[in-house]
Amino acid sequence: MVQAGNITYADESDLPTTIAVFPLTGALLLPAGQLPLNIFEPRYIEMIDDAMAGSRIIGMVQPSLDGAMRDNRDPKLCEVGCMGRITSLAESGDGRYIISLQGIARFRIAEELAVRTPYRSCRVTAFLGDLDAGMGEEAVDREGLLRAFRRFFEANQMEADWDSIDRASNETLVNALAMMSPYGAAEKQALLEANDLKSRAETLIAITEISLAGEGGEDGSPTLQ
Repeated sequence: MVQAGNITYADESDLPTTIAVFPLTGALLLPAGQLPLNIFEPRYIEMIDDAMAGSRIIGMVQPSLDGAMRDNRDPKLCEVGCMGRITSLAESGDGRYIISLQGIARFRIAEELAVRTPYRSCRVTAFLGDLDAGMGEEAVDREGLLRAFRRFFEANQMEADWDSIDRASNETLVNALAMMSPYGAAEKQALLEANDLKSRAETLIAITEISLAGEGGEDGSPTLQ
């Protein structure tokens, strides 16, 4: 089961089959992860209002990576996204919402719906295995992951709270590092679509090592691709 805010999601009956979706390039939400968002477009303000009046769940999904468009000129969507619960909301005073989404489970889009709302909605099928928190943690190459990110942080002169990292579970570690990683939309989608936690960790290590092996910048440090 997954705990998001005050609600526990234990099985298929706890999850909606139709959700509003927020297309955002480069944004990655993973189960149990926390994603802060600054909401300012009127259509998404309305989406958040409607979600808060209902299940508080919306879906994060990237626009199609190939730039394909629908007939109405909206971008097509990647097939896989992640649903999250709005666990905090603050009003900015200038018309914006500052929200935090907590990831619940990934989903696959079965159908985009014809709706009257200004925001988009889809019928989705959830990845129910994501509700089994901690599944596959023992298979993660934790040392390899930490080694790669220590090198990454050192090469980019970044600091990390290694005490907190050392205390984190493998699931928390993999998903947090994936979400904070400064990689592109294709890499983020690959991390999202990884079959399991072990595969996600292996993908993250590979992407990080490729980045570190890339051409150096003017100061000799690796350049992110």
